[in-house]
Amino acid sequence: MGVEVSRLSNGLTVATENLPHIETVALGVWVKSGSRNERDDEHGIAHLLEHMAFKGTGSRSAWDIASQIEDVGGEINAATSVETTSFYARVLRDDIPLAIDLLADILMDSRFDADELAREQHVILQEIGAAHDTPDDIVFDRFTETAFRHQTLGRSILGTPETVKSFTPKQIHDFMARQYGADRMVVVAAGAVKHDEFVREVEKRLGSFREKAPGEAPSSANYVGGDYREDRDLMDAQIVLGFEGRAYHVRDFYASQLLSMILGGGMSSRLFQEVREKRGLCYSVYAFHWGFSDTGVFGIHAATGKEDIEELVPVLLGELQKTGDFIHLDELNRARAQYRAGLMMSSESAASRASQIARQIMLFGRPVAKEELMERLAGITIERLTDLSSRLFTTKPTVAAVGPVGTLAAFEDVAGMLTAPPFTMRKLAV
Repeated sequence: MGVEVSRLSNGLTVATENLPHIETVALGVWVKSGSRNERDDEHGIAHLLEHMAFKGTGSRSAWDIASQIEDVGGEINAATSVETTSFYARVLRDDIPLAIDLLADILMDSRFDADELAREQHVILQEIGAAHDTPDDIVFDRFTETAFRHQTLGRSILGTPETVKSFTPKQIHDFMARQYGADRMVVVAAGAVKHDEFVREVEKRLGSFREKAPGEAPSSANYVGGDYREDRDLMDAQIVLGFEGRAYHVRDFYASQLLSMILGGGMSSRLFQEVREKRGLCYSVYAFHWGFSDTGVFGIHAATGKEDIEELVPVLLGELQKTGDFIHLDELNRARAQYRAGLMMSSESAASRASQIARQIMLFGRPVAKEELMERLAGITIERLTDLSSRLFTTKPTVAAVGPVGTLAAFEDVAGMLTAPPFTMRKLAV
């Protein structure tokens, strides 16, 4: 039957997809609010709220929440991203009412007890410390901070030790009251679920949730680019090179996804073959494209030894330039196949499918059929990709590097390598 969608009287969107031959159900509540929605004095509060979600409500203790879901063999968890927060569970079909009741209790009656808060603040401080001690984690935080300097989009989701320690139960309550409303929420279930029955259960428990979140929307993002280097005495260097990417809604979003696969989406990709296999300049290299609601970022990550940095970066930049001149049809077809296979494989997981549906509804206002995505990919031509590349890789770069990076080329030299020799300019494909 595909995805079925209903809307409750308070505006809450409820969607389900029945997946035959699956005996379990993945369900959750996705909220269109994340770290990007924080005010200047709230850095890290969205993530702290997620941590506090299972620490007790007016009728359940933290133990009650954990034991009730595990008594039936289920799982419950939460996650925070830049633009969303999710609370989700996985249970057998007969335990759907319990899972919905637990999630609704968390969303409508969390206590944010002061003692529990103090313990969880300590846990997050450890998490921040662990991230700082992990170069391949911290380099991405520094990368986004540099690409979107002095903006919430560029800030670490975890917050800082100073901000995390400062939060009170009232501040968490206030943030939730300001950001959580039925107009910003989607409830989704995938697996062994019947739509009408699921909607009735959600209506019972979340039908009275406030209709609108009064909080302001985040300010528009502005990619600025720039340079960050942290010289550490490490065995290897973590380097991320990036450019302004494309938002989910724009024409070039899916083309950017395919371009990232052609450049660094697997062992057959250009970067892996040229940089790792042929030249042995690094032990890890890949490309990525992150889309957000109003912007994006395209990047290359490489991990290498100190002695190879000087040669590595020009080779990386050269491979980026080559995509502005030529892309082979077999590369495009391979990238399409990778995208399609990834989509199909994730669709076989109830949890992944529920997350996909929720994300699509929040971004596009509706579920997007797999066939529609395939049609969009089929319409992307070599000319369109080479044109995108010639524009994408001439924007101001972002460079972030952590480790023994003393031999890394100066930022001005990196930017200069991207414009000499010039790209072959092409008319935008339509």
